[in-house]
Amino acid sequence: MPCPACQAPSPCPQPHVGTAWKPSPDVTVERLSPGLPRRLPLRQILCLLPLALVVVVAVQHRSVLADGFGHLATAEWPWLLAAAAATCLTWVAAAVTRQGALVERLPRRRLLATQFAAGAANHLLPTGLGASAVNLRFMAVCGVPLARSSAALALYMLAESVARVGLLVALLIAFPDALRIGVLLPDGAAGPLLLAAGAVVCVALTVLLLVRRVRTVVFSFLRTALSEARSVHARPARALALWGGAITFPALQAAGLAAVGQALGLPVPPLHMAVAYLAATVAVALVPTPGGIGSVEAALIVALVAAGGPAAVATAVVLAYRIITVWLPLLPGALTLGALVRWKVI
Repeated sequence: MPCPACQAPSPCPQPHVGTAWKPSPDVTVERLSPGLPRRLPLRQILCLLPLALVVVVAVQHRSVLADGFGHLATAEWPWLLAAAAATCLTWVAAAVTRQGALVERLPRRRLLATQFAAGAANHLLPTGLGASAVNLRFMAVCGVPLARSSAALALYMLAESVARVGLLVALLIAFPDALRIGVLLPDGAAGPLLLAAGAVVCVALTVLLLVRRVRTVVFSFLRTALSEARSVHARPARALALWGGAITFPALQAAGLAAVGQALGLPVPPLHMAVAYLAATVAVALVPTPGGIGSVEAALIVALVAAGGPAAVATAVVLAYRIITVWLPLLPGALTLGALVRWKVI
């Protein structure tokens, strides 16, 4: 092999003190260190991680899966297909809302695939964190700065929350007897809940006022978020996509639950089931469990019972609904997430 410094035949007559030897491009790592095992690339590990998490979550909830599939076997299939169609349309609504929260145009197909993958990530990580991380990474790959992508994410979450609560309030005004509040909120529970919420707000305000670094970060983020919101609402197409998608997303989710209720013969009017769904999801949003698994089921069952449904049928409806909206898309969603990581889309 010639000398790497002067290309003289080996052994080189010159000492070349301080010259570091570097392998030529055609020298592979295996030739340099044949005794060392090859390391698995980090991106390849990230591709396999969603599948491993799916297996873990499925094993932990295998009894729920068995019960849910058992109820699906006895349901009316046209209504189940309607529920599945509504579930698929939720990813389209999420993609439209994400685009509406950002001025830059995002690639449509990759954006839709990212929402499908983000749904799987959201069920594998604490509520909201999985989808937020996937979408932040997607916007970063698309060239959006972190400050503006974070502002767009905050605007999306705000629009979705306002739309969900607004839709719930509108339906409660239209159907005041849809829920029996006494079943949802036991006597004497309102006071402690309000006290706990007030304590959380007071602690947050105290930290904001006393810690200068936190105050600086929060105010800087708010300035960026307000600027982004003004830019979005200055474009009618973006504003329509933002708020139209934000309203459509929970409406489709509620329609999916109503369709499953019809498939299993739940004796509750569909609009009352929609009210029950919105009330349960608003209540469970504060519980940081992965994808709401466990907490969402409990809240939905209680809400459907409060809407007038028998407990046994309400339980069957919720289990079947979660099979359609969570467990069936989970594996393909995880595969899509791994593929997007491998292709460097996220």
